[in-house]
Amino acid sequence: MPKTGHRTSPVVSVEARSEMALLKTGALQTAILNSANFSSIATDDKGVIQLFNIGAERMLGYAAADVVNRITPADISDPQEVVLRAQAMSAEFGTAIAPGFEALVFKASRGIEDIYDLTYLRKDGSRLPAVVSVTALRDAHHAIIGYLLIGTDNTARKQVEAEQKRLDQVLRETNLELQSAKVAAERANLAKSDFLSSMSHELRSPLNAILGFAQLMDSGSPAPTPDQKDSIDQILQAGWYLLELINEVLDLALIESGKLSMSLESMSLADVLSDCQAMIEPQARQSGIRVTFCEPDRPLFVNADRTRVKQIFVNLLSNAIKYNRVSGTVEVRCSLRRDGRVRVSFQDTGEGLSAHKLGQLFQPFNRLGQEAGVEEGTGIGLVVSKQLVELMGGTIGVQSTVGVGSVFWIELNTGDVADTSAGVPHPAASAPAHIAAGAPSRTVLCVEDNPANLTLVARLVARRPDIHLLSAKDGRRGIETAHAAMPDVILMDINLPGISGVTALQILAGDPATAHIPVIALSANAMPRDIAKGLEAGFFRYLTKPIKVGEFMDTLDLALKSADSRTAKKEAA
Repeated sequence: MPKTGHRTSPVVSVEARSEMALLKTGALQTAILNSANFSSIATDDKGVIQLFNIGAERMLGYAAADVVNRITPADISDPQEVVLRAQAMSAEFGTAIAPGFEALVFKASRGIEDIYDLTYLRKDGSRLPAVVSVTALRDAHHAIIGYLLIGTDNTARKQVEAEQKRLDQVLRETNLELQSAKVAAERANLAKSDFLSSMSHELRSPLNAILGFAQLMDSGSPAPTPDQKDSIDQILQAGWYLLELINEVLDLALIESGKLSMSLESMSLADVLSDCQAMIEPQARQSGIRVTFCEPDRPLFVNADRTRVKQIFVNLLSNAIKYNRVSGTVEVRCSLRRDGRVRVSFQDTGEGLSAHKLGQLFQPFNRLGQEAGVEEGTGIGLVVSKQLVELMGGTIGVQSTVGVGSVFWIELNTGDVADTSAGVPHPAASAPAHIAAGAPSRTVLCVEDNPANLTLVARLVARRPDIHLLSAKDGRRGIETAHAAMPDVILMDINLPGISGVTALQILAGDPATAHIPVIALSANAMPRDIAKGLEAGFFRYLTKPIKVGEFMDTLDLALKSADSRTAKKEAA
């Protein structure tokens, strides 16, 4: 007999849970989905449209009310392309897939991130070539609750492709227009680079507010409650993960386009591994994994790009920790090979990889069946690492035994011991432990047109009672305020109304009255070429958004110390 006197929880249907999950989109999703620069279409698990963002309305001509809860994305896609995609998916996966919404999301439903060309049909009957990225949305139990289709206008690329085909035909017939084809190809690469830079900026701007204010709440006083702390941790984890995905996709695209630059220098492996050890220790500690860095029998030096070597090492260390067994170990060894190369190996005690999985190891977006696991990942990190190693003239490989673990290794060219001093960074000045009573007041000017970003900086600087913050919303007002207030340090956005932050810097640097003021760039323009141009222009430091609170405060302290030194020199002169 069933017991009485106890409440029973109401039964919630799968459909109801799915709708609730889709409605509980957080600030991160809202910020991205509200962008007018790309279409975001979210559906339920049956394919019926549940969200149709501003970008989708602008690109396709439909109002959200025209499509939400009425149709699927397949209903506004080229029917013939949907049929061809269904045939291609059926052949690839050996199963019958009917033309329709299933054909658009079949890969995503299997945990494989899918990016493909698709022609949308606008409300006015015209056609819109698009690049569509499809991702399955899952609940806490990894059940699919819907799909997200993000589309970008592909008209320009299609036009470039059509033009390229025409030029190729002319070249085959006349063999007289080789130079024209080269120019068209260069324009296509430039357009791709501009698109990547724009997309990076559009995604980083809202992330800066989300991650910046989350860090503020996390480290604020009074400390957040346990429930609040848990919510903040979720926001930070999701935000940093999205930023990592953005960076990895941009790296991969830059490598494929041949635009990624390398700065090879001789460096000490011990120094680089020491930095990586400090970066990876929190993850290892949280996962209960013991990481051992074995001391080589002699000092070893490699010729490589310092930043990219750290990126590769941290990726391999992170994977060794994530996919290890409970209370497992990771061992890092360095050795000099007979051919004169230096090998660095990362040995874990994880489950190991079968020969079949080893064959798929360096495929983009292939997570080797880990899509349903608890560990987040994109399937891009190893692909990027492999290409970075090869760009530096090295090689990467792996040996693995199922049930025992894996050893990933890279080999790099030996560096010259005499050249290493150029690559050793100067230690950063630490932030002051406290501000002494009666400390002299400092003035910092922030030139920023985004209210959320300005508020974030204001709240960060408010933690320093010795600093008075001024603000200006465009470059010209920033210059005027700098002349009037003579601040100790200037924080400068790059994309400003009127004149750019770079132009404002040049004007300030050209005026003897303000040339001594350190100017820090704070920008969502985070492509390597943007950073390089900013530093060449004369910025004291170039910080990319989203802001990392610790890095921001350390850089501000360095700039204030530099300001003291520059002011002293100016007065002495």
